[in-house]
Amino acid sequence: MYAIPSVLIALALFVSLLLAIEAGYRLGERHRRDDATKAHVNTISGALLGVLALLLGFTFSLALQRHDARSAAVVDEANAIGTAQLRAQLLPAPWAAQAQAALADYVALRIAAGAVGLQREAERAERGREALALQQRLWAQAVAAAQADASPVRSGLYLQALNDLIDAQGAREAALARHVPELVLWLLYGTFVLAGSSVGFAAGLGGHRAAFVSYVLVGLIVLLVFVIVDLDRPRRGLIAVDQSPLQALQPSVPAAAGGAAGAP
Repeated sequence: MYAIPSVLIALALFVSLLLAIEAGYRLGERHRRDDATKAHVNTISGALLGVLALLLGFTFSLALQRHDARSAAVVDEANAIGTAQLRAQLLPAPWAAQAQAALADYVALRIAAGAVGLQREAERAERGREALALQQRLWAQAVAAAQADASPVRSGLYLQALNDLIDAQGAREAALARHVPELVLWLLYGTFVLAGSSVGFAAGLGGHRAAFVSYVLVGLIVLLVFVIVDLDRPRRGLIAVDQSPLQALQPSVPAAAGGAAGAP
């Protein structure tokens, strides 16, 4: 479902609800009963709407939690890269300059990766391979610096920061891969259709079409579903994960690299 645009999903839901209400109305009009039956159907409709509200609230909370987790993962990765950049200055020459230059490349790569949608699997895989290659390059530099450093404490601090950088990248990718399960979305869709049909059926039993407020409710439901789906798509749609923590690193890392390169 991720490959389907959010607007198209919302539009399909809107049309489905309208059709469900109309079908329910026509069915109810053909089976008019006494007041007891109408009261019973109205009770069932209210219960279905309650279940729908519960599912909507649960799904919205789930999507919002995942969005917050992705935002936190970006901040954690930016902090890990920033710490590694600062501790790289502790390395002896020429390893400090090499590490700063590699970290500058890594920041640029992670920012570029943040703009690749999850539906572009080939490009994401390529960005993943590039990140892995850069991590291996950074680790090899750190190991060489540690072997050449007379004071392993300084290089050890950088190695720890580099390990945190690698872990943060993995945590961010894992957060991006977590979505609201499609089974939940399909269950929500089925409940929408049933609730719409019951509202239309109750109106048909009463001998009148659904009230205007019913269509206002339909519009509100569609809007909520659009927001839920949009929250669940961190790299497309209106509600995107903020990449500014990583972007803020980009000016500082090359400057630090230049300073390290010019150091005696």
